[in-house]
Amino acid sequence: HEPEIDGFEWLHGAAVVWHNGRLFASFGHNKGKENTAGEEAKWRVSGDGGRTWGPVRLIDRGDDPDLAVSHGVFLSRDGELWAFHGAFTGSMEDVHTRAYRFDDAAETWVHKGKVVGQGFWPMQSPLLLRDGSYIMAGFRAESGNPPALAISGSDLLQWRLVTIPIADGMNVWGESTIVRRPDRVLNIARFSAPLALVSESRDGGGTWTTLRETNLPMAASKPYSGTLSTGHAYLIGSSSA
Repeated sequence: HEPEIDGFEWLHGAAVVWHNGRLFASFGHNKGKENTAGEEAKWRVSGDGGRTWGPVRLIDRGDDPDLAVSHGVFLSRDGELWAFHGAFTGSMEDVHTRAYRFDDAAETWVHKGKVVGQGFWPMQSPLLLRDGSYIMAGFRAESGNPPALAISGSDLLQWRLVTIPIADGMNVWGESTIVRRPDRVLNIARFSAPLALVSESRDGGGTWTTLRETNLPMAASKPYSGTLSTGHAYLIGSSSA
C-alpha cells in the first residue's frame, strides 16, 4: 500500500500459492474507493520463498470502463496455475467470478471467461473432495448476502452455485471458508455480530444445514481455514474488532 508512489489508495484481499517452485501473490487494487469501478486484479511473484518480490503486474482490469476485477484465489493443479477473481460492474452490481489461466512461457494471465454468476465471489482456493469434485467457498453478494459454494468436476470452467440457507432476518455478510472432514464439509462464515457462523453438508456440498451461530468469538472479518499434515483442521480469523 503505497499511494504516495503509485496512486492506489486501496489494496486488499491477498492470495498466495506455490507453483513450479515460485510463490505467487495476488490482490485487489483501486485508485478510488473499495468496490468501485476502478478496481484491478494485480499479482507479484517471488523466487526466494517470499523474502523478495518482483514488480507489481496486472492480471485484469476488465474490458469495459464500468467493469471492475478485484481480489481472488489461486489453484495450482497438474502443472497449471489458475486464478478465480471476483468482478462486478459499477458499484457492486452484477457480481460474478472470472477465471484465468497462467501462461508460464509468456508470464501472463489468459482470461477464460465468466464461470460463476448470481453474485458469487470466491473467498477460498478450490479444494478437492473425495468424489473428485472441487469446491470453492465464497459468498453471494445478493439475496441477503449468504455464504455460498461453487462446485466443479474436472472442468474448471464449469461450476454449479450452491447457496447456504440463512434464517429470516439474519444480518450476514457471508464471506466464508470450508473445512473438509471425513464424514462432512463444514462452512464457517462471517457474521455482523462477533461470532462465527457454521453450516454443514454431508453430501459433498450439494445441500447444507441452515446457518447458525457458534460459541466461537470471531470479529466481522473474513475467515480462512485449512487442514494440517496431521489431519487437524485450523481456522484463521480475528477474535476482536
